[in-house]
Amino acid sequence: MDHKIIDGKAIAAAIRKEIAAEVAAMIDADLEAPHLAAVIVGEDAASQTYVASKEKACHEVGITSTVYRLPESTTEKELLDIVHFLNNDPEVDGFIVQLPLPDHIDPNTILEAIDPAKDVDGFHPRNIGRMTLGLPAYLPATPYGIVELIKRSNITISGKHCVVLGRSNIVGTPVSILLSRKHEDADATVTLCHSRTKNLAEITRQADMLIAAIGKVEFVTADMVKEGAVVIDVGIHRVADTHSPKGYRISGDVDFAGVLPKVSKITPVPGGVGPMTIVSLLKNTLLARNKEVYL
Repeated sequence: MDHKIIDGKAIAAAIRKEIAAEVAAMIDADLEAPHLAAVIVGEDAASQTYVASKEKACHEVGITSTVYRLPESTTEKELLDIVHFLNNDPEVDGFIVQLPLPDHIDPNTILEAIDPAKDVDGFHPRNIGRMTLGLPAYLPATPYGIVELIKRSNITISGKHCVVLGRSNIVGTPVSILLSRKHEDADATVTLCHSRTKNLAEITRQADMLIAAIGKVEFVTADMVKEGAVVIDVGIHRVADTHSPKGYRISGDVDFAGVLPKVSKITPVPGGVGPMTIVSLLKNTLLARNKEVYL
């Protein structure tokens, strides 16, 4: 593999080994394995793929996994009933409600109903608030994965200028907070850009590290990237490709081939940030099992 490419698969595999060893030690001590549950409503293809990957990853490290698959017609009240049931189930250490939800269900109502101590997705307002204040919290899985990826790739970001493209509550906003915190693995100067930012390319060209989470296929081109920058691509898109046996290829928010010659490090899509998201969810489940956040 090109020395410039950050191998998220390899880093995630190393973390899974660490988690598996910790779970094995629990079981050897006659303790129950951690238990992660997931609730999925409807047939969204990307959600189905993610939940299947989560189940596989749980199995690999010895974490118990339960999935509640609900029809698209499930009402908000029915979903809230399941959330309350899981909040009160002593056998479940943590759980996620997979987004997106059908249009007739308000995601904020559901997320706020989750017990913060079991919110291993890190989306509850209490966890977001604690993260913002630098208190122990379950961190949103993708931002958590990005920070771990940077750390384990021996990339120093203290004092560097980091530009984040995208301000979603799932990736852009939380990762901007994590990277700017007073911490040995952070201390970056962060600029958060979005669809209304003027002179966007002028700003991205100043970035020592560019995190692309804007949700537009191959949006970041070589002219937007500073020579020697680190580029973290969070996007994942299915692009029609008649030359591929599957009829499509997977691309990110970055024009990988165009940008590669200019960067010092870059994450590929797939195989970069994606594997880190799942492994971060497993780490949060372990924290929940050990009651390490909400003591």
